[in-house]
Amino acid sequence: MRYLRYILVFALMVLGLVKVGAQNDRNFIRQGNRAYHKQKWAAAETQYRKAISKNQKNAQAVYNLGCALMMQQKDSMAMIQFENASKLETNKMRRARSYHNMGVVMQQHQQYAQAIGCYENALRCNPQDNATRYNLALCKKLLKNQKQNKQNDKNKNNKDKNKDKNKDKQNKDQQKDQNKDKNKNDKNKNNQNKNNQQNQNNQDKMSKDNAEQLLNAAIQQEKDTKRKMQKAMSQPRRKQYEKNW
Repeated sequence: MRYLRYILVFALMVLGLVKVGAQNDRNFIRQGNRAYHKQKWAAAETQYRKAISKNQKNAQAVYNLGCALMMQQKDSMAMIQFENASKLETNKMRRARSYHNMGVVMQQHQQYAQAIGCYENALRCNPQDNATRYNLALCKKLLKNQKQNKQNDKNKNNKDKNKDKNKDKQNKDQQKDQNKDKNKNDKNKNNQNKNNQQNQNNQDKMSKDNAEQLLNAAIQQEKDTKRKMQKAMSQPRRKQYEKNW
């Protein structure tokens, strides 16, 4: 009788194998939920992954895993789980929560356009979700401000660029004028130096010419004096006779 009971239990386990497996994944989910409520996010993640290993189509386990990952700031991994949960979940109310959380992640990363799409999907599943509606309105406002800020930054950059361009042009023009003035001054200076050199040369030439003239005049005067002396010496002197009284 005892052995018959064991056989009967074994037979029931074989026949209800799928049910036992489902029960196991629910146990892991409950353990994960207990860890999650104690803010033990990593422990909760481990339990949810165990649940998924037992039943990969358990939308609740996938969704809860996404929540545990999001609390650990593993946003990219959380997004994958929320997206998978939205595809697996048949209940619209629970599917709305997946879209809502996806919107929250996008909003935190200032990806407002993507967040708006997620919130709109959530509202299609649950039009009565006021929290999602509020987030949607907020993201639309933030997206508008973001676009305006980008436009302002673009205008400012263009303005600064034009300002720098005008400043560069002004500097180039100023440099050009300075170079022009410098060239003009250099030219004037060169001309002045040339004129000074020419004047100096002229003065030197005049001084040389004057010296030569004076020298020639002195030589000529000396020649004239010598000639006069020679002439005077060549003439005979008259005898002076004493007159008898």
